[in-house]
Amino acid sequence: MAGPLLDRRDAVEGLLRDRGDLLVVSGLGSATYDCAAVDDDPRNFYLWGAMGGTAAVALGLALAQPSRPVLALTGDGDMLMGMGTLATIGASSPQNLSVVVLDNEVYGETGAQPTATAHGVDLVSVARGCGMEAVEDIRDMNAVGTLAGRMQRCEGPLFANIKIDTREYPRVLPARDGAYLRSRFREAVLGTSP
Repeated sequence: MAGPLLDRRDAVEGLLRDRGDLLVVSGLGSATYDCAAVDDDPRNFYLWGAMGGTAAVALGLALAQPSRPVLALTGDGDMLMGMGTLATIGASSPQNLSVVVLDNEVYGETGAQPTATAHGVDLVSVARGCGMEAVEDIRDMNAVGTLAGRMQRCEGPLFANIKIDTREYPRVLPARDGAYLRSRFREAVLGTSP
């Protein structure tokens, strides 16, 4: 990776610090661990093991809740697996959706094998080609703060790729019970329980 790299957990904290009404769908692994470590909020929907599905689930949520900002927070491996969703997001153009990729160029959950971004695949260009407003690779915390503000103002569909280092942190594991997470999220979003 050319240029400076951000601390992953600091970047997530910068995105969620003043989250307001933001709904978050986080991908498997580090994205979920960091959301839980920074802000285990009932408005976080953790996707345990749904690799490639983060942006698609967030798109559905954004379409169902058009007045609320929605963030798909995921890693480069997950985004590469679900890259076709970017075309659907571009075509449907939900103004309240932001997709943020934490890109360390490795599959962190399976042994740090290089992802396609390590070999030159440019997710920003892919998102832009799909009709999303794509922010260049983010490599400083000021840009993370600017991005967080734009997410709140629903200036989407917005795509950002945050270049992060490969440092590992102690894992903060939120609940893994899917029925509980669904109910908790539904109550937080709709004010009702099943």
